[in-house]
Formats: sequence, structure tokens, C-alpha cells
Amino acid sequence: MADTKNFVTTGKPKVGGAVSRAAIGTTLPVNAYAALEPAFKSMGTINEDGVTNENSRTVEDIKDWEGNTVLSPQTEKKDTFKMSFMDSKKLEVLQAIYHSENVSGTLDTGITVKVNAKELETYAWVIDMVTTDGDPKRIVIPRGKITEIGEISYKSGEAVLFESTITAYPDESGNTHYEYLMDKEKADAALNA
Repeated sequence: MADTKNFVTTGKPKVGGAVSRAAIGTTLPVNAYAALEPAFKSMGTINEDGVTNENSRTVEDIKDWEGNTVLSPQTEKKDTFKMSFMDSKKLEVLQAIYHSENVSGTLDTGITVKVNAKELETYAWVIDMVTTDGDPKRIVIPRGKITEIGEISYKSGEAVLFESTITAYPDESGNTHYEYLMDKEKADAALNA
């Protein structure tokens, strides 16, 4: 029987929030479909550019006397995720951007943000999406920190964005992130089992 499944896909955000974060040590998901631990907090809306993953390796070419490349050892491996948070009044977003100790209050009582050089915290991150045919895909970053924040623009007619780069660091197994993907029908059956 021929395989009729479409393997070409897009990545749309999971309804209800695609990016979540939690403190290091929170139990991480190990599949594409199970509910997240309550400690994971939604980071709200991501802008239309979605999430970009740059999983790059740098090598250093070693040449012999004649100029021929004879070896190319890896000198760097970097794994980063770029996204722009749109919910610029959401407490969880402000805490991730400015450090949890620098943000206090609530929107109802008034939020205070202190901006300083305090090093940002490392969190566990989960990115949930839906691929073609509704198949769930999940990216789990066990240890990731926002290492770059783009210019913040306050303009009439434009959303305030926190353009962020999350650098993923190796976990105890040496992995910077995990990806889980499953057929929708199988995932639904597993959830209902």
C-alpha cells in the first residue's frame, strides 16, 4: 500500500499559546502531545515571523604545506531560537526580558520594571506547534536563556515587540534541544488511552 501521508509541512502555533517557560528542574515533556506541567507559563502571542532555529556548527580548516584542507575539526556548535513576543504587558514576558526580580506588581495594581545589568535567568522552554494534517510537533529546550533582545520600538499603528534570541545550552546528556513529532490520530489515541 502506498504511503499517502503528506510529509511536506508548515509549522503553525498551537492554539492557546505556542511558547512556554518554566524554572530549571521542572519535569520536561518527552513527547509531542502530553499536557505540560502547571509550572510552565505561556509567553503569549508570537508575531507573524514565528520561530526560527539556527543550529550552526563552526569548523576550522587545517591545511597542509601545499594549501590542501586535510582536516576540519568542529570548533563551535551553537543552537539558538529567535522569536518576537507580542504580549508586551504580560508579566511572564516582562520577567523573561528584564529578569524576574526586576518586575513586580500586576497590570491591575500597576507593574514596575527596573532595567539594569542583572544577568537574565536560564529557563526550560517548550515550543508547541501543529504541522500539516494537524500532527503535533514539540521542541523542548531544557536549558535556554535570552541572550539578545532587539531594539524595542514604540510607534503608533505598530505592535510593541520583544524580539528575542534564546540560546540553548547542553543538558546533562549533552543535548541542546529535543524535537518530538507524532501523527495526530496516534497522539489523540495516546491521550485518550
